[in-house]
Amino acid sequence: MIQTTKRNLTGQDIKTLFLASLGGALEFYDFVIFVFFAAVIGQLFFPPDIPDWLRQLQSYGIFAAGYLARPLGGVVMAHFGDLFGRKRMFTLSVFLMAVPTLLIGLLPVYANIGYAAPIALLALRVLQGAAIGGEVPGAWVFVAEHVPPRRIGVACGLLTAGLTFGILLGSLAATAVNVTLTPEQIHDYGWRLPFLVGGVFGFLAVYLRSWLEETPIFLEIRQRKALSQELPLKAVIRYHGKAILVSALTTWTLTAAIVVLILMTPTLLQKLAGFSPAATLEANSLATLTLSIACVLVGMAADRFGAVPVLVLGGIGLVVCGYLMYVGLHNAPQMLLPFYGLTGLFVGTIAVVPFIMVRVFPPAVRFSGVSFAYNVAYAVFGGLTPLVVSLLTAKDPVAPAHYVAVTVVIGVVAVLVHGRWARHLPIGRVQAAE
Repeated sequence: MIQTTKRNLTGQDIKTLFLASLGGALEFYDFVIFVFFAAVIGQLFFPPDIPDWLRQLQSYGIFAAGYLARPLGGVVMAHFGDLFGRKRMFTLSVFLMAVPTLLIGLLPVYANIGYAAPIALLALRVLQGAAIGGEVPGAWVFVAEHVPPRRIGVACGLLTAGLTFGILLGSLAATAVNVTLTPEQIHDYGWRLPFLVGGVFGFLAVYLRSWLEETPIFLEIRQRKALSQELPLKAVIRYHGKAILVSALTTWTLTAAIVVLILMTPTLLQKLAGFSPAATLEANSLATLTLSIACVLVGMAADRFGAVPVLVLGGIGLVVCGYLMYVGLHNAPQMLLPFYGLTGLFVGTIAVVPFIMVRVFPPAVRFSGVSFAYNVAYAVFGGLTPLVVSLLTAKDPVAPAHYVAVTVVIGVVAVLVHGRWARHLPIGRVQAAE
């Protein structure tokens, strides 16, 4: 057995975690920057004579298309990752993200090419979704298989912090554009700048990935000829239905926390409470910073205490913060920064989700299992969440907080029922299907 439970993190482990996390941050920036400019993109890529609510719905629809494309990219990359190695797919995913991000920044708008503009935007967004579908589960599996079993939580926490730091980079880029440019300049060319920069970031991430090494566990699997004897996805579906279910339900909690409280809330607060774009983006940057820090702390806590208490306590805080944002701010708008900062801290509870997922699937099909469960759940829940929350918010301004509360309860129940898996399935057990 390559890994032992008593081994501490080595210098090589730390280097791997750093490079994987930094590359993930750059790739996730590319994926999320779209949402920060959804309003101006809706104005530029759709007919000017349609109602504002329909334009917003169509913009979020294209945003959702990226999530709906995730399962295809994730399953395909995971299939080859389980058969031929994690590193190759880990590097390919970031390259497939860089190209469409750069092209979005160069796209002609509706005024130039008519309906070809939103169609091209949709196609590039689908390519982005396919890339991120392989990136996120691949990254979690990659780092989890590089570190000792008792450090899986901190490894997944650091990687998740890197991914969320990509959101922070997107928020900072959007803030910089909104602060330094006038609305007319943003409309004319400013919205393109973050995409162009993101394309360059993406190619930098490709270079960073070239310094990584294949995971010891996959090398052991290949040496022992313990690769799955059937299609990895087929083995996952046949033998690991319960693992898929608990992974999918906790992923729903993760999507609600990220999509609603981090990605959608700045725009919703502008519309519902009259906050300025600059104020909400500044608060969002603080929330994303506290989120990144909390991911590491949550990973450390999961290593020490297990998934159940971490998710239960973190989930309670998440629900409370959701209502602070959508009820408390109406009575105390001056509390935007502290409320949003605290919310980001509890959104960090999401770092317990990969800690669970990498343990409930065995090594030979781990990449396929995590990718299938996570990406299908994110495609359904993450893709539909902006549409559902937008429609519900039109009737009830507190709907976003209600939605987060419901998903937290579902995630906690799933882990309470199956929580024993989160600590007791050996990360290094080599087996083909079960």
